[in-house]
Amino acid sequence: MTRIAQRFAELKEKGEAALIPFVTVGDPDLKTSEMLIPALAEAGADLIELGVPFSDPVAEGPVIEKASERALAAGVSLQKILNLVKAVRSQVEIPLILMGYANPFLHMGAEKFAREAEAAGVDGVIIPDLPPEEGELFFKALEAKGISAILLAAPTTRDDRMEMIVSRSTGFVYYVSLVGVTGARAELVEGLEERVRSIREKSSLPVCVGFGVSTPAQVEEIGRYADGVVVGSALVRVIEQAGEGQAVVDAAKSFVADLKEPLRRS
Repeated sequence: MTRIAQRFAELKEKGEAALIPFVTVGDPDLKTSEMLIPALAEAGADLIELGVPFSDPVAEGPVIEKASERALAAGVSLQKILNLVKAVRSQVEIPLILMGYANPFLHMGAEKFAREAEAAGVDGVIIPDLPPEEGELFFKALEAKGISAILLAAPTTRDDRMEMIVSRSTGFVYYVSLVGVTGARAELVEGLEERVRSIREKSSLPVCVGFGVSTPAQVEEIGRYADGVVVGSALVRVIEQAGEGQAVVDAAKSFVADLKEPLRRS
């Protein structure tokens, strides 16, 4: 059983949805990221998405886009991120998932990336701009190493395509809750629960919801019907505003603990 499957099985026994925070690796710097990952796990994160910075992150709003710019300016690369995962893996038992755009992964090459990701302890990969039809060889290379290829579905996804996505995804299905880019929203979109339940009828995989989620109340609401909740931009903004070093770690840890609390109560 993979770490991802084990984590969701443990949470299911407790009747608890997963909290999945997203951070851009290297924002504000790699040393802080190395401190941050174990701290988020300690604060209650069930899985962690590690953002791979890219110069043209088409699905991202301004908060994560600027975080990518800062990380790239600091010299962060996919190889350095793999090295970082390897360095923290012994400190963190929860699944670590890389989320980024196709170019850096394809530049490294499917086979080489899969080997190095396995050696580092990566549990899953999310690539928003790599459709299943074009990423088949890449995803097969991952799965051969026991690494989940996590696919995304959206409000605009047709039923026939949804069937294909849930059949090819491994680990979990990532449901993008709204049409548009990432970024905190004051309210959740209407019809979200119905859409999540529809996906769950098509697959036994966990369904996790991201994009636009920013508050403990929103996390609690989604946690009532989804298997996991992803919070990205709101946390990245907390990191940006905290400054650097231990101040970043403390602020992020407190924010994640607040997000996890209603899921424990539920």
